[in-house]
Amino acid sequence: MRKNISRLAIIALALMLVLSACGGAKPAATEAPVAATEAPVAATEAPAAAEGFQIPEVVAGKFNVAMVLIGPHDDGGWSQAHYEGLVYIQDNVPNVNIAYIENVPEGADSEQVFRSLSRKGFNLIFGTSFGFGDPMEVVAGEFPDTMFIHLTGIKSNFTNFGNLMGAMEDMKYLAGMLAGARAKQDGNPKLGYMATFPIPEEIRLGNAIALGMRKTCPECTLDVRWLNTWHDPIIEKEAAASLFDAGAQVVFTGADTPAVADVAQEKGKWGVTYDWYGSCKVEHCLTAPYWVWGPIYAGIAEKVIAGTYVPGYDYFDAETGALGLFGFMEGQTMQPGVADLDPAVITEVKDTLAKMLAGDFTRFDVFTGPINDNQGNVVLPAGQSLEQVDLDAFPEFGLPCTIKVCMKWWAEGITAELPK
Repeated sequence: MRKNISRLAIIALALMLVLSACGGAKPAATEAPVAATEAPVAATEAPAAAEGFQIPEVVAGKFNVAMVLIGPHDDGGWSQAHYEGLVYIQDNVPNVNIAYIENVPEGADSEQVFRSLSRKGFNLIFGTSFGFGDPMEVVAGEFPDTMFIHLTGIKSNFTNFGNLMGAMEDMKYLAGMLAGARAKQDGNPKLGYMATFPIPEEIRLGNAIALGMRKTCPECTLDVRWLNTWHDPIIEKEAAASLFDAGAQVVFTGADTPAVADVAQEKGKWGVTYDWYGSCKVEHCLTAPYWVWGPIYAGIAEKVIAGTYVPGYDYFDAETGALGLFGFMEGQTMQPGVADLDPAVITEVKDTLAKMLAGDFTRFDVFTGPINDNQGNVVLPAGQSLEQVDLDAFPEFGLPCTIKVCMKWWAEGITAELPK
């Protein structure tokens, strides 16, 4: 699926313990994005071929930023969170013009979209899906004066093509603690996880859920359904219903829409949504681990404008304020399914979250031993932690994991097997 990345990238990843900050202030992960003073230009038509997309124009004399979305900008999840981050740039960075193209498929079609945006003269282009990585790498080589930022992948050329991701495993871990406590209190120790594709990101987040789950419910188990899509409300609803019907009391999603909570509402069980603070809107949504991309994006844009941004592997943690857990951030109210849990669990979640926001509990603390896999093998002995490359890598990507672990295992309590 991927070409091997350069030896320089391997060295950079293997040595990386502290990644460069994206700049800007450290915002609270609770504030709803401010509406744009001017509506961004949208190229929303989605014909079969990428050549048919309407590519927006740049505005002369302004710094032009474009975003390519895998789904609709108002999907209630992943793409909406990124879209609001784009709007934040316009509202907070002077003399910026923004535009977006939505519903762009991964692969060859997206390559044409990135190339067309570059030819138009956009200065900074964000691609917000894992499968955009290879196309962006190709186009970045053709347009050295354009800055390309890829979300969730593993590639960088260290000149004009960088990688950006955050430690959502922090919030998934806390959500797992809440879900385990909910299932235990309901007398049904079965949970489910709707994973998208078998890539390190999705396995890492599933393992974080399981580690949190077993902290509050050691007897709980987690089943997995592979969606093989990032955004398909019908498939997401079907997978959620399948997990609930198979006995799950709480189901998580790794996909883009709030479908899991809608199905939980119908079934009288519990869903955990993802990505956007507004996704957890029904009573039977427990919580939502979510992103606040705006200040991160604005910090990058400011540095690109100033000529000081060096692309590489930006992987931010919770102390940046760019990660949130719905119901637990400042000004938010806990959901009904959380409010009546054991007060000791709530206190532990709040205390751990406070440590995360202070930088005293990071993604490496989530993945610190003792950790066993679901085959009874020791993944990490007590006190040992994974490193960044272990969180991101498969050997097939050409990245040698530092302690020969990689993210190619399911944690204890997960009842599924990894696809071969």
